[in-house]
Amino acid sequence: MPLANTETSYGTLARAFHWLIALGILIMVPLGWIAHLAPMQDADQIGLKTALFSAHKTLGVALFFLALLRIVWMIAQPKPAPLHPDRVAERLLAETVHWALYAALVIVPLSGWVEHAATDGFAPILWPFGQDLPLVPNSPELAETAAAVHFLAQWLLVGIVSLHILGALKHAVIDRDPTLARMVRGTHGGTPGRHHGHVAPLALASVAWIAVLGGAAAAGYFAQEPGAEAPTLEAAASDWEVQEGTLSISLVQMGSEVTGSFADWTAAIAFEQQDAPGKSGEVTVQIAIPSLTLGSVTKQALGKDFFDAEGFPTATFQADILSAADGYVAEGTLSMKGAEVPVSLPFQLRIDGDTAQMQGRTTLDRRNYAIGDNMGDPGQLSFEVDVIVELTATRAPGQ
Repeated sequence: MPLANTETSYGTLARAFHWLIALGILIMVPLGWIAHLAPMQDADQIGLKTALFSAHKTLGVALFFLALLRIVWMIAQPKPAPLHPDRVAERLLAETVHWALYAALVIVPLSGWVEHAATDGFAPILWPFGQDLPLVPNSPELAETAAAVHFLAQWLLVGIVSLHILGALKHAVIDRDPTLARMVRGTHGGTPGRHHGHVAPLALASVAWIAVLGGAAAAGYFAQEPGAEAPTLEAAASDWEVQEGTLSISLVQMGSEVTGSFADWTAAIAFEQQDAPGKSGEVTVQIAIPSLTLGSVTKQALGKDFFDAEGFPTATFQADILSAADGYVAEGTLSMKGAEVPVSLPFQLRIDGDTAQMQGRTTLDRRNYAIGDNMGDPGQLSFEVDVIVELTATRAPGQ
């Protein structure tokens, strides 16, 4: 059988693209919903859910590239002549469905891939080329928008495929023409030279996609689901006022590093440089737990099994600042989720006039705070959580 199309038949390559993509859709859509609905109450369930999502994402990326190849091949090839050139409305509808389907084959996997690339953690794509996409920043807002597009587009894909199947059955059962046979066996049919253009159906399919996605945005499909209400932290009275800084955490999930940060925290700092070893000051840091963003697992991290942001909305670190051989160390306790645990935070400090720059790092064991007790396998979620602090502070007036 010839690889290329003719004016009356589909070639082997076009038919191979068609049936491979059809099989991929048949697997990918149910697999995505099975993964979405799978429970994640313990380590085994989380491991299974991760494996299902990884398989879904990997298949989606494969279908994305396969769809691009199919579209390029379709554009480069002659389209077999219509079997019923006199049925103008039917041909226009069929072509519109085809173009809408081509768009769905690109939009559905690409939106899922953008969601994956815009965030960290959970269910990697199973290939050796990394998890990022060019021009896609790490952004929870972008991830939420891409997730909304992916969710809506998958249902459009299901609807379009259903129309496509109904059309094929209509030709096979009612019209009894070789429409389906041309795609199954490469059967010839139609009169050469009786073609129709792509412009009108392509325009209609584009309008349909723009209308549906635009209407979804207007209706609030892209709104982020509200999480736990963050407490209002009062400004801390401090000898040193923090001008800018980050309080971030880093851990390993399923072999991949996941980083996140707390957007809302305050620091009350009393500090004076001392020539002799010993206490140089003290610090009290209050952290609004619901302000944490942790990639694609933010919602899970704030839930009862982990930080329990609703039940324990704040954490407090109180410590003495002591001189050390290679800098300073904050020795104190971190109170979080009902537990008080001693914590030592080594840090470097550079003071230039009334401006101080500080960088520190320590490692916590999440088990000390009953965070993720249902995740007993460090291969799935590391016990160690790195805490990284960087800030710039200026001396308060009068100090």
